[in-house]
Amino acid sequence: MVILPAIDIKDGECVRLVKGDYETAHKVAEDAVQTANAFRAAGAQWLHTVDLNGAKAAAPVNAELIFRVARESGLNVEIGGGIRNMETVAYYLENGISRAILGSAALNHPELVRGAVEKYGERIAVGIDARGGKVAAEGWTQTSSVDYLDMAGRMEEIGVKYIIFTDISRDGMLSGPNLKMLERLNNAVSCNIIASGGVSSLHDISNLLQLDLYGAICGKALYTGDLDLKSAIALCGGDRI
Repeated sequence: MVILPAIDIKDGECVRLVKGDYETAHKVAEDAVQTANAFRAAGAQWLHTVDLNGAKAAAPVNAELIFRVARESGLNVEIGGGIRNMETVAYYLENGISRAILGSAALNHPELVRGAVEKYGERIAVGIDARGGKVAAEGWTQTSSVDYLDMAGRMEEIGVKYIIFTDISRDGMLSGPNLKMLERLNNAVSCNIIASGGVSSLHDISNLLQLDLYGAICGKALYTGDLDLKSAIALCGGDRI
């Protein structure tokens, strides 16, 4: 299982949120590049990044910083937040970013996902963020009536190979991932599933390993010291691309 440490960027700073609430944003690291380099030194090969300003603006806001993180750390970087058209997908993927994550766009404009997958294949991921089992969008400020499993099925039909799933109620809470929802999702589709939200300990990593998921995103627990990145990667048998 791939461990993807996370860096969320708001106003040029590394922050974490609680349950996706922007009002809870608090700084967790001084420098994004130094943080990414530390993750690389611990053995990470992938980095999960979110442009929080971009998610609300529906356009890249912190892109230059994220490009610098990718360039200077040497990590494979995936980026989400504000990617709503093919121009933005191309902007990221043609400037050193390894994988682009479509979230709100996947819900509201599935034809964009289809076109992106046709052009970029496995470099496209879809983020499915659920509140009460229903897909949320627009920086988690809106909740739709679409069930997360139905959404995953639609993305699988389009050809999406990677789905990043977040139970918003667990995000930033250090309360453990929603194993039941993740298991249902992993059994429902053939896509590679990446768990996000709530990972707080090596015990959580072990539980996710038992579900045979592709990957796990770790955020707050790395910054609080509750989870040691090197140990998490070792538990997974070393990272894979």
